[in-house]
This record gives sequence, C-alpha cells and structure tokens, in this order.
Amino acid sequence: MTQTAEQITDASRLPSAEGLRRRALRHPGHWIGGAVIVALLALLVRSFATGNIQWAVVGEFLTAPTIIRGFVWTLLITAAALVLGIVLGFVFGMMRLSANPVMRGTAALYVWIFRGTPVLLQLLIWFNIALVFPTLYIPGLIDAKMVAVVTPFVAAVIGLGVNEGSYLTEVVRGGIQSVDRGQVEAAHTLGMTPVQTMRRIILPQTIRMILPVLGNSAAGMLKFSSLAATISMTEMLNAAQRIYFINGAVIELLFVCAIWYLAGTTVLSVIQYYLERHFGRSTVVGARPSRGLRSFFKTREA
Repeated sequence: MTQTAEQITDASRLPSAEGLRRRALRHPGHWIGGAVIVALLALLVRSFATGNIQWAVVGEFLTAPTIIRGFVWTLLITAAALVLGIVLGFVFGMMRLSANPVMRGTAALYVWIFRGTPVLLQLLIWFNIALVFPTLYIPGLIDAKMVAVVTPFVAAVIGLGVNEGSYLTEVVRGGIQSVDRGQVEAAHTLGMTPVQTMRRIILPQTIRMILPVLGNSAAGMLKFSSLAATISMTEMLNAAQRIYFINGAVIELLFVCAIWYLAGTTVLSVIQYYLERHFGRSTVVGARPSRGLRSFFKTREA
C-alpha cells in the first residue's frame, strides 16, 4: 500500500530515536522509606553512643588475653564439632539410603533422638555422662575414669557435633537423592563399582549442592559454641562472664563478645563465598573470575 502525503508528513514530525532521552520513573515511596530507615538507624546508633555504656572498657577488653584465649577455644570447639557433624552427617546420610533395613532404622533413630531434643540438654547429658558410665573401658586400649575422659571441651565437641550431624544427615540424604539417576546408571554401564560411583559421581555433586548449608552450619556452630559456657568450658562467653562478675561491666563485656562473634561469622561468610565460586564455577556459564573482596559485597546475578 502506498502512504499518503499527509501520513508521510505526520511521521516526519515524530522525534528520532537518537533524540529521545531515557527518563527514570520516580518512586517517592522508595525515598520516603529509605529516609525513615536511615533516621531509625541514626537514632539507634545515637542511643548506643550516648547510653550508659563505657566504650573505653569495651576497647580495653577487646584484646584482653583472657578474651583472646576464650575466642581461640571457641574456634577450636567450632572446628572440631563441625568436622564431627559433617562426618556423622555423611555416614548416617548414606545409611538412610541403604537397602539394609537395620542401617536405615539406625540412622532414622539417630536423627529422631538428637534432632528431637534441645542441644543444651544434650550438652548437659554428655557433661554428666559419668553418672551413667563411671568408667570407660575398652580392652587393650583404655581403662580410665569417665570424668577424666569427658572433659568440658570433649563434652562440648561431642554434644554440638552429634546434634549437628543429625541435621546434616537429612541434608546429605536430600543432596544424594537430587543427583540425576541417569548419571548413576551411566557410571554402572561404564563398569564403575558402587564405591567408585559414590566417590567420583555422587559425592562431588552432593558437596557442591549442600555447600551453602555447610557454610550456614559453620556460622551457626560458632554461635552455638557459646552454650559450652553452661558446662564450665572456658570459651569466650564464659571468660567474659568471669570478668564481669568481678568488675561489674556486664554490658561492656557482652559487647566485646558480640564484636568477636561478628568478626568470626564474617570471615566464615567470605570463605563460604569463595568456596561456592570454586565448586560452582563449572556450572555457571560465562562466570567471571573473582575480583577480590569487593565482589563479595556486591549483589550476585542469578
């Protein structure tokens, strides 16, 4: 069809694409909400800054030797309990998928008991286990008083690790079941044994999928380690309590602990971020290499 002269004239009056300028939509609600949040944060900071808190005392005890030693014990409890929990999680997670009903039942009983009771209760039971078993006797290996074996540190590691393992059991089970069944069948076709299939095909993919959960478990374990103070373990919170029972600076010592816990969880979050990038780089199409710590604080694209 031929255009009329009038249509051509009208079309020529329209602005060109180059002459158009992008104009962002205005959202006044965003600015109002942001201003309210900033005002509330400013009031909160001002309240803590001008409140009845001796910040000089916080700075003084932030690097006190007793607090540092307590934080070292906190890290040791966290690392040992997390390793124990991961090992138990993988062992019982694979038992949950076993064809043997006894193994499946044992794993289910483990999860039911330790996931169904409070972790503080479990710590107290392990700490007082000598009331049930006064001695630990293994022929040819050990014969000692249970009190000497299950120290507060050992009780904290066992209690936290066994409890964490009951949660990771279900995580590992779900991760293994999420692996495509076709890959397992292909491995069997290539002549791999079940052990080789588990080690080369299933476990690497399972670890990559559950890595975010393991990172959260590490941060949670760092915080749950404070429960060891209830069984006389001289970790950081227990050390702070012993100090403020003497000098009365309760809130100041608690803020000292809060700062160290925040520092620890921040480091664990950074480690988790880089581990996820390392194990997930084969599945991300066109992923760019890390640019340092600044990229950690930027929003990652889906």
